[in-house]
Amino acid sequence: MMFNPQKYAIPDRRMQPFIDPDEIRACLQNARPDARAVRDTIARSLSRERLSMQETALLLNAEDPELIEEIKEGARQLKREIYGNRIVLFAPLYIGNKCINDCVYCGFRASNREAVRKTLSDEEIVQEIASLEDQGQKRLILVYGEHPDYDAHYIAHTVKLAYGVKKGRGEIRRVNINAAPLDIEGFRVVKTAGIGTYQIFQETYDPQAYSLYHRGHKADYAYRLTALDRAQEAGIDDVGIGALFGLYDWKFEVLGLLRHTNHLEACYKVGPHTISFPRIKDASARQVDGRYFVSDSDFVRLVSILRLAVPYTGLILTAREPAALRDELIQFGVSQIDGGTKIEIGAYAEAQNRHKDLRRGQFLINDDRPLNDIIDELISMDMIPSFCTSCYRMGRTGEHFMEFSVPGFIKRYCTPNAILTLAEYLLDYAPEHTSRKGWELIEREMARMDEGPVKKKLEQKLELLKSGQRDCYF
Repeated sequence: MMFNPQKYAIPDRRMQPFIDPDEIRACLQNARPDARAVRDTIARSLSRERLSMQETALLLNAEDPELIEEIKEGARQLKREIYGNRIVLFAPLYIGNKCINDCVYCGFRASNREAVRKTLSDEEIVQEIASLEDQGQKRLILVYGEHPDYDAHYIAHTVKLAYGVKKGRGEIRRVNINAAPLDIEGFRVVKTAGIGTYQIFQETYDPQAYSLYHRGHKADYAYRLTALDRAQEAGIDDVGIGALFGLYDWKFEVLGLLRHTNHLEACYKVGPHTISFPRIKDASARQVDGRYFVSDSDFVRLVSILRLAVPYTGLILTAREPAALRDELIQFGVSQIDGGTKIEIGAYAEAQNRHKDLRRGQFLINDDRPLNDIIDELISMDMIPSFCTSCYRMGRTGEHFMEFSVPGFIKRYCTPNAILTLAEYLLDYAPEHTSRKGWELIEREMARMDEGPVKKKLEQKLELLKSGQRDCYF
């Protein structure tokens, strides 16, 4: 019997739940990936077309080792063609870990009596950001537990505070948010602070699994699922989605992320700016049995498939993962990573680095390298570390971003801006050995560029940076 997706699909309506588990399961059950179908699907993605759920299910069900390698190579090629060799860097800053929810996988859970609860004071937030600026950070994501103390007005206050911290040549140029869902008016309040992306992860897209893991306000599956609809209604057109891999079947979650992308595009003419795919890690008082944990090999597969499924969506990989795996996944589709990460409340400004303490953080990270070590490693891999924020500041977000990025024009901005932000870092923060390697990389990149007005303007802007001007961008 031929699969009819319309039998299951829930119509896309604004601020209405859109996930039908039967639709997702039917896609997986009916996808029979012969070699020709898989190769045709890879070719379709390489032509810069976003894949359907049925096509993505073919890739998910491909178990032949040769086909899996072809999927990974397709993702590698697509990443190179669309994003070039740049990697955007950011840092997470945890503002407070009070929480009214009791999610069994999270160190912030309300029943965790071992957790050391703290909310940074304004003075401490300034100290944290000054420490991050001393590293050379330009992009932050502020993270909050779900608690009445962290309402929309408080979030907006902390965003404005972050933008106001200037230390030496340091400044924060983009502040993203990872926080609880808000109502429409709350999102409007946050928007006035000038936020970048608002991230909300569904954690798992299966409603039954979701109910097993969540207690408290977060237990309302539909309210969380439609949160980014409310953000869009409030005028926030730059949103990020994600799933916590390890709570349910990873193939189901990949299709859930794609269905969420479809919904946002259908209702608001723009998909998510970013997709995140964290895996469950050790956390204080964690109670998850591990049956759905994702192996490293499957993790590489799912990242590669996501890259093929959504060619123009940013993919974020965090310091939850070890350095070697992060270096590998960068090749297969990741476009953003955090660097120099500390997730314990107040850890950036501490005079001495403490040992990792599960009581003070949400979970355990596995890549705690200093930012410069990550930048140095990226340069050695012939990658351009980028702190670029120009699209947001030039209004190239939401639907406008898609107008630039989908035809491929965004590449005209991304590589030059990545080079400029790397040059800033090399001039202001890098030690001598990193500076030398970085300028050699810039010279190689300049040599690869076609002669023309973009290259000429880039050369001019680099000279302005060397003469002391900052924040030059296209």
